Amino acid sequence: MGRRTIFRDLQTLRDAGVPVEFDAKAQRYFIQPTSLVPPTDFTADEVFALVALATELGRDQGLPFYDPAYNAAQKLQRSLPAPLQKGVRRTLRAIRIRPTRPGILTGKANVYQQLVAAIDTRRIVQVEYESLTEWERITTKLRPYQLLFSQHSWYVIGHSSLHKEVRIFNLARIAALEVQRKKFTIPRNFDLDRHLRNAWHLIADPGRDSHVAIRFKSLVARNVAEVNWHKTQRIEFMPDGSIIFRVTVSGLSEIAWWILSYGDQAEVLQPARLRHLIAQRARNMADIYKGS
Repeated sequence: MGRRTIFRDLQTLRDAGVPVEFDAKAQRYFIQPTSLVPPTDFTADEVFALVALATELGRDQGLPFYDPAYNAAQKLQRSLPAPLQKGVRRTLRAIRIRPTRPGILTGKANVYQQLVAAIDTRRIVQVEYESLTEWERITTKLRPYQLLFSQHSWYVIGHSSLHKEVRIFNLARIAALEVQRKKFTIPRNFDLDRHLRNAWHLIADPGRDSHVAIRFKSLVARNVAEVNWHKTQRIEFMPDGSIIFRVTVSGLSEIAWWILSYGDQAEVLQPARLRHLIAQRARNMADIYKGS
């Protein structure tokens, strides 16, 4: 075998993502045994699913771990026989996935990585936070339990020394973070779902849960009914094309904003407290547009 053929084959391996290295002392090429995972027999459907998801779900989204996933999918695709590669590319052009866009985390990548490491090593972090509850910048020592991506944003959940309870912090509003030397232990009984209870999204208010009933008019009824908004929801279809949407939630503030997004197509039937809250906000909105 000639030198030209050898170097051509080495370049082919590198193009395929194989980390070929040269040992100058031993005058030989080698592949680190820990640099590759064992080969796996993927079906065509499995390859397509992995490549499609890795290509579409993270494209221009700024999602953590996306780049390694995308690179792995590309390596997998290049390892396919040429006809199958062509088929995968053709099928990919036929679909498009538009996932929920994450919130802007410009300059927060380091905060994210520090939190991942702090959770892994169980280190307390000191956080400066632009709080929308206190309406000021607060400082707290946080025992980070878990990271959560939900509806556009990344959050960290953990015990706050300032609030003396488990709280949720939006990564976009973390102004500064410093990892401490002191370690902590996550309580064995901590469970994110148990902590959130039946919150509409993330904020579970103290006290008993509320049973909510909303009438959605026929114009939006099917649109509402087609989505699984909450784990407790129940839907009753009415003869006039409207629906009665029932749900049990831990707190009313978050669901109130959702109801208002449907304007005059939604009417709260119960509880009375939520009905009054929606009515007051509707009056406030009307006041803004008086004289327009």
